[in-house]
Amino acid sequence: MADAAPADSRGGRGGFGRGRGRGRGGRGRGGRGRGRRDDGEQAWTPVTKLGRLVKDGKIKSMEQIYLFSLPIKEYQVVDILLPKLKDEVMKITPVQKQTRAGQRTRFKAFVAIGDHNGHVGLGVKCAKEVASAIRGAIILAKLSIIPVRRGYWGGKLGAPHTVPCKVTGKCGSVICRLVPAPRGTGLVAAPTPKMILSLAGVEDCYTSSRGSTKTLGNFVKATFIAISNTYSFLSPDLWAETAFTMDPYQEFSDYLQKAGEKKPKY
Repeated sequence: MADAAPADSRGGRGGFGRGRGRGRGGRGRGGRGRGRRDDGEQAWTPVTKLGRLVKDGKIKSMEQIYLFSLPIKEYQVVDILLPKLKDEVMKITPVQKQTRAGQRTRFKAFVAIGDHNGHVGLGVKCAKEVASAIRGAIILAKLSIIPVRRGYWGGKLGAPHTVPCKVTGKCGSVICRLVPAPRGTGLVAAPTPKMILSLAGVEDCYTSSRGSTKTLGNFVKATFIAISNTYSFLSPDLWAETAFTMDPYQEFSDYLQKAGEKKPKY
């Protein structure tokens, strides 16, 4: 019995340690993280004009923001307007810095985000912990989200399914080229650009890459730059004159002024 008591106590300690480890992991994956996110959404107080307009339902789509090139400074704006976003961790790599005391190791995370329907973003964050790096990269990806222009390979039947024209992106020594493909071809690409194109909502595409593609960070950025260039070309279907409306800040200027007056001034 005397021998059994210490064994039980050690088992209890071990069990407590393992239980605490599982609890931390669970909270990091869903419990605590989700709770914080929900609390943040409920208690979110916008500090920018765009945030106030989005929270109060004056701006209802990302296209209104893109039309007037309004800078997004709060990631909650994207959460409200694009609730179906999915994120994918592309790579986590340790980076080191030499200091007097030795080497300081941090973790660099590359995260891609998209809704498989014409919106994609890329975020890169370095932090002391992996979870912090991933969380920060997701926020930066939401702030850098861009529209993706899609088109047709041949006849304009059905929904757009591929890139509208040949586009190229370059980062470092990596060059990534996207070429339109017939419907049903699929994504003929390496795993890295294939994931980005899938999140962007491109169904069929040929790709060509050159350079040190094993450097995944540059490969991801080159693909993202190529996708962002789809709206850089002025094709004949965009020749028609656009009837611009008032800027949201000008259209809702009275509302913004009243909302600003409600805040206490210190």
